[in-house]
Amino acid sequence: MQILLIRHGESKDDFLKEGYKGSTDLQLTKRGLEQVEKMSSYISKEFPPEFIWSSTLLRATQSTEILSNAVKCPVEYLIDLREMQKEESKLDFRLRAENILTAVRERSKHYKRVAIISHGGVITKIIDSFLQLPKEHDVWFHTDNTGIHLLEYKSSIRIIRFSNNTTHLN
Repeated sequence: MQILLIRHGESKDDFLKEGYKGSTDLQLTKRGLEQVEKMSSYISKEFPPEFIWSSTLLRATQSTEILSNAVKCPVEYLIDLREMQKEESKLDFRLRAENILTAVRERSKHYKRVAIISHGGVITKIIDSFLQLPKEHDVWFHTDNTGIHLLEYKSSIRIIRFSNNTTHLN
């Protein structure tokens, strides 16, 4: 099974002060909508998912609606795909990502490819979980707006096909 991890487009949240944790629920900017249109066109041609899992935050749901319309597949919104919350510890955030990955794999096992549309921090923690990295470490997987990662479970191995692909923005 393949899992596309996709960050939402540019949002008004991107312009908030340093140290902001992503729980503010603001919409996509005009540029963000354009980014999502380009990403959706690229995904629909190159890597169409059969199902989409999405964060419930507005910038992600807007991105999801555009992709879903492009690829014509069903969507399920999961509150646990939201960004790290102010009261949440780093360990709890990582454990939430592990639970998300396990649930998505279990509930998507009859699909060949699914997409998760979420936020930079969640995507990093899902990749941490996919790679089975230690709970405490100093690695960050950067994801640009509408950046795409492709993870694959194949037999007994895990493959990262690509990371933070933004060729659709060129």
